[in-house]
Amino acid sequence: MYHILVCDDDKDIVEALSIYLTAEGYRVFPAYTGAEALRVLAKEKIHLILMDIMMPQMDGIQATARIRETSNIPILFLSAKSEDTDKILGLNIGADDYITKPFNPMELMARVRSQIRRYTQLGGQPLAESKDELVVGPIVMNVETKGVTVDGEPISLTSLEFSILRLFMSHPGQVFSVNQIYVNVWKEEALYGSESTVPVHIRHIREKIEINPAHPRYLKVVWGLGYKLEGD
Repeated sequence: MYHILVCDDDKDIVEALSIYLTAEGYRVFPAYTGAEALRVLAKEKIHLILMDIMMPQMDGIQATARIRETSNIPILFLSAKSEDTDKILGLNIGADDYITKPFNPMELMARVRSQIRRYTQLGGQPLAESKDELVVGPIVMNVETKGVTVDGEPISLTSLEFSILRLFMSHPGQVFSVNQIYVNVWKEEALYGSESTVPVHIRHIREKIEINPAHPRYLKVVWGLGYKLEGD
């Protein structure tokens, strides 16, 4: 049974989400502030967090920043339509995705399943390559241990970042559009918002593998087409 932390200051939303998630076989841990969410995380093994943005005491942005100091647990923001800037800020500090209120329960459950599958399997089903180690220029990925080094120095990736980088390293030089990346990594058709979600994660990867992320040497944009990974 997977454990999901639902954090929202609206108790009706927490209750509704608990009903949906419990019906799907998940165990739900409720929280009503960011601070309370941190306390739950300190005591329970959580596989996914549904996090509201605007909350008292500690909002979702602050809580996510704190969580990302020590954990790569998938975080899915629950946001109002008026909080577009906060959505992007949340992605920038480590949230994995977001869904806008009022949400469609079927879409929410699809995103929950996708995030948990990727988190527990670190990339879902095996890709075409059979080698345990992928090498592109100075970037080395051990598929078995999930370790990644750049010029011999280990880097820390979230499960999403690992999956995206693995896709590129399995097909060096190949250009992937934003939609293709989403379909390959999220294992579902591109949803509304993927056009902004994917580039944020690409930027995070660049910040970890590039000497100068503003002028990437390895993970490059191909204008009008997408992105590709090259060794030099």
